[in-house]
Amino acid sequence: MREVEIGALPLRRFAEVLPSERVLALEAAADAARRLLAGRIVWNVNSTAHGGGVAEILQTLLAYGRGAGVDTRWAVLAGDGSFFATTKRLHHLLHGAPGDGAALTEADHAHYERVLANNLDGWVDRVSPGDVVLLHDPQTAGMVEALRGRGARVVWRCHIGTDRTNAHTDRGWSFLRPYVEGADAWVFSRAAYVPPWLPAERVHVIAPSLDPFSAKNAPITPGDARAALDLAGIVADGASEGLGYTRRDGTRGAVRPHSDLLLDEHGPLPSDASVVLQVSRWDRLKDMAGVLTGFAGTIDLFPDDAHLLLVGPDTAGVSDDPEGAEVLAECRELRAALPRAARDRVHLCCLPMDDVDENAHLVNALQRHADLVVQKSLVEGFGLTVTEPMWKGRAVLASAVGGIVDQIEDDVSGVLLEDPTDVDRFGVLAAGLLADDGRRDRLGAGAHARVLDRFLGDRHLIDYGELFASLLARTG
Repeated sequence: MREVEIGALPLRRFAEVLPSERVLALEAAADAARRLLAGRIVWNVNSTAHGGGVAEILQTLLAYGRGAGVDTRWAVLAGDGSFFATTKRLHHLLHGAPGDGAALTEADHAHYERVLANNLDGWVDRVSPGDVVLLHDPQTAGMVEALRGRGARVVWRCHIGTDRTNAHTDRGWSFLRPYVEGADAWVFSRAAYVPPWLPAERVHVIAPSLDPFSAKNAPITPGDARAALDLAGIVADGASEGLGYTRRDGTRGAVRPHSDLLLDEHGPLPSDASVVLQVSRWDRLKDMAGVLTGFAGTIDLFPDDAHLLLVGPDTAGVSDDPEGAEVLAECRELRAALPRAARDRVHLCCLPMDDVDENAHLVNALQRHADLVVQKSLVEGFGLTVTEPMWKGRAVLASAVGGIVDQIEDDVSGVLLEDPTDVDRFGVLAAGLLADDGRRDRLGAGAHARVLDRFLGDRHLIDYGELFASLLARTG
């Protein structure tokens, strides 16, 4: 187990984007939380400090907690390949998908518990009676009992789920139930994800949020976005200025030159190309392969200058996702099998993970540069990669699954694909949106308004303050 350094971000920043009454409500909630949690540490534990949505949320949310005067800390566990293969299997099962189809055996239970025991050894002594510990997702579930034994108040936070249970979800919950049942409270992103055996009075539904000031979401001019993508070797533009950005710690960073982020033989995309973009992990549930197939199969419907850009992390930099390299390899094979004319307009890109702030800035530039952003997930707990381009005023086409249906109002703040497996319908909808500038502008404006209303950090922080108040009122 290692602790991740957290800076402090001032809550007053929200005054730049929020109406005054929401700023006052946030300040009042921060004062209450500071008094309530005085003398306690609020720990968060997850499986990675970068490379996924949970890590992104924690990076900024915990910094705002620090800025509010709450002693928030973040620890990341260590695991081996077998441990992460088991937790990836659980990830798929809780989404209602079979994953690799392998069974969850007694040996898997034993190894899972052994890895978590090794992580707790030494670190658990830093947790004091009365501290609050938030454990995130299946990777951490087996820590509940030991932390409660230390006198901590333990919350298990599940970021994944599906609206419809099936045999796969039953298998996943059968593995996890003995570990999570003993928690003091539970948090889910949607009410539909809550298993029926949890007592409703201790369940909290809290949707994720984005930070509008982070390197991934801060304003960038179109010229600065093109300059960043040019130096990174993704879009040919010839621009050389506007390469700086603000890091999480407040210092200035600059985009480094890259020449190997695009995994094809043609080099950067033309500067005047119309870009359809999906940014995701290389995860089968994100269905990068389906996006590629849908675009290539309906390519005659798209304008001649339309290009598809599929962007994910460098798989070597995401330690808790053993599936990534396999999915990327499958996408490369699919692209290589396309006819030359289609292959020239399909691009795969792996962003570097050694500098999380540069990575975030490049995602920001990509989302602002794209003409249409898509997220054709087969299942989705909550789509940060949907919320991010919505905040930037981009038109988004996404699957009508999970938390995405809470984020997008169809044809108001985006477009929903009813059947995420229908690659032809996906292509038809994407081509129609790309050809209609006026509709994309209207949807982009609606998208920004939707995020401002529902998915910024002030609401998220207030929700957690209410969780802590409820938790400590019950447990003392």
